[in-house]
Amino acid sequence: MQLQRTVRTTASPDVVFDYLSDFTTTTEWDPGTVSTVLLSGDGGVGTTYRNVSSFLGRESELTYTVVERISPTRFALRGENKTVVAHDTMEVHPEGAGTRVTYTADFTFKGVAKFLAPLLRPALTRLGDHAEEGLAAALGKLA
Repeated sequence: MQLQRTVRTTASPDVVFDYLSDFTTTTEWDPGTVSTVLLSGDGGVGTTYRNVSSFLGRESELTYTVVERISPTRFALRGENKTVVAHDTMEVHPEGAGTRVTYTADFTFKGVAKFLAPLLRPALTRLGDHAEEGLAAALGKLA
């Protein structure tokens, strides 16, 4: 299952990339995020984060690892727990005097959860919509 959202801001690509590649900022723009803590690393490939999110009234913890960092254009992480593997990619592109960000989240459900995945689409879509709104607001403050 994939969610993709695009957000535009007048902030520069470098500022946007620096902000988004610090994954602890998810608490500022993703309303589903309860906490994100840096576990190890300096933000580059191999850096790990513990993310706790609330989804459908339950908290879920994922360990995310940075799998790609191409400054200032692309940042990708892989998160996993016992029920889901998440691949999050943020692409940062200059656009006019500002920046366009495309955020893609791919979810692969495991075990029993994979059978429930089609039922989760509406809730995940709402989560994506709320994250898009939060991201737009947070990036707007960087300008």
